[in-house]
Amino acid sequence: MALIDKIQYHLEPQEPWPKDVKLFQPYEVEQILLPDNANCLAVQAFLKMCNLDFQIESRPNAEFMSPTGKVPFIKCGAFLVAELEGIVTFVGQKGISLTDHLDAEQKADLRAYLALINNVLGSAENYVCWCDAETYREVTKPRNGSVYPWPLNLIQTWSKRSKQIKTLKTLGWYEKTLEEVFQEVETCCQALTDRLENNAYFFGNKFTELDALLYGHTYALLTTYLPAGCSYFTQIIRKFHKLVNHCKRIDKQVMGRETELCQGEWMQPSKTNLPHELKNYEEGNGKSKIEGIDPVHEFAGDVDRDTDWLVIDKKIDDMSLGDTLPEFN
Repeated sequence: MALIDKIQYHLEPQEPWPKDVKLFQPYEVEQILLPDNANCLAVQAFLKMCNLDFQIESRPNAEFMSPTGKVPFIKCGAFLVAELEGIVTFVGQKGISLTDHLDAEQKADLRAYLALINNVLGSAENYVCWCDAETYREVTKPRNGSVYPWPLNLIQTWSKRSKQIKTLKTLGWYEKTLEEVFQEVETCCQALTDRLENNAYFFGNKFTELDALLYGHTYALLTTYLPAGCSYFTQIIRKFHKLVNHCKRIDKQVMGRETELCQGEWMQPSKTNLPHELKNYEEGNGKSKIEGIDPVHEFAGDVDRDTDWLVIDKKIDDMSLGDTLPEFN
């Protein structure tokens, strides 16, 4: 929330939670990626835990509508508030809190575990989506670009990939191997399991935003399709039965459903928006010639527009992650 909005909010009389609050997020079936899905589920669970009314609005450009550039975000009256932390603060200013029963030490504990989940599970999910070549080609690229017209789908995905890589480099995750990422995830899950102990929720029998955040990540990981090379991510979560049971409990008691928590199919790549030539290219994983044209060769001046972009797409995929866009002759 912008500073001017915060000042205005505190000066205005407190109003009850409106009935027409909207939660904006990407399309679930064909577009949303693993990290965004986890965060959207976490916010949905938190709002339901607070018994607050809201309607989910799916938009292809949700991240560009968001005040922080991240999803989800809510529209509550004149306010746009993004991400779980901001929404928890906003709801708290309405006099609604899930942590009133906690003392200062417990609240510090809660903040530490929130940071652990965001820093480890969130970073690991972004690493898998944007740094693992198999997941990027089979899942991330076609899903992220599915809502954009060609060739914007190629350009937008490349741009977002570059931003994500820069963030991962800043956090020190880009240099990790996939095995090191999985080890970080396993250590994180063990710490969460130890903290949960035999309780229904992290702080006894009352849930908090920490439970909502963990639910979002575990549910997303347990129901998301990942290629074989990264499927161990899901297997790690399954090893920690207390975390799986915690997820099932919230899914039933808060979300009002009983999902079969197995690796799902909803996040398999969608090619409905790709041109015919690019579909052929995807199916060949960029390794075979496309209708007689070798994609690794520089394109000549008389090659048509579609083939030009196929070559550019191949070059973008093959260049070092995070590099600037190469020049083409």
